[in-house]
Amino acid sequence: MVPTELKVLALGAVLLLVHIFAAGHFKTKQYGLEWNMGPRDGAPPPLNAVAGRMVRAQANFLETLPIAIIALIGVVVAGRTNSSSAIGAWVWLAARVVYLPLYGYGVPKIRTVVYLLSLIGLGMVIWPLLIG
Repeated sequence: MVPTELKVLALGAVLLLVHIFAAGHFKTKQYGLEWNMGPRDGAPPPLNAVAGRMVRAQANFLETLPIAIIALIGVVVAGRTNSSSAIGAWVWLAARVVYLPLYGYGVPKIRTVVYLLSLIGLGMVIWPLLIG
């Protein structure tokens, strides 16, 4: 049986693909298919608001993904999985799924609360490794 934490990590990889395709979609929508399929030489004009937010949301996800990878694999390898680490894993993933459209639509404050919730979820996963 695959531990919950590894299932969540696999879904996190899928979410990374969603981030990549979402950012790419809005950049291509702005710059055009020729730009997307071309060499992308030279500096393009600044991104519009939505495309910029999607690129920043992707960067934000990439900043915390390594922490999630370490925590989620760490508790499995260390044999420290428990109901708290499983719940924390799901909290992290759910918050990150909700975060993307909130950022894309430019929703302030709530987006930050959701981000903090994702960090709490990661804390729940990391905790069993720290109290060892």
